[in-house]
Amino acid sequence: MSGYHSLRGIKKDINYVIGAFVDDCTMFLEYHPGLENDDVSNLIDEAVDLYNNLRDKVAAPVEGAKRAHFDAVRKELLEKTDALYDRLSVAVKKSLGE
Repeated sequence: MSGYHSLRGIKKDINYVIGAFVDDCTMFLEYHPGLENDDVSNLIDEAVDLYNNLRDKVAAPVEGAKRAHFDAVRKELLEKTDALYDRLSVAVKKSLGE
């Protein structure tokens, strides 16, 4: 991850991690246009909400140690994106009838 304890670094990490997830969802939707993909579309919406929420958190004034704040935001980013990927896997299997 870039610039581990800087505002610029955490913003880049949020953009990269959530952007990669949205790209994966979009790619699935593009390559499987005939399938029922509402679950995947909903995951994209959730990822955008997560992006907005995390960007708001890093933009908010921080009292105390910025490092601890950025670490908490980064942890939330990874945990919630991980959960989104787990749900994407389930949605893809469901769409493909696996």
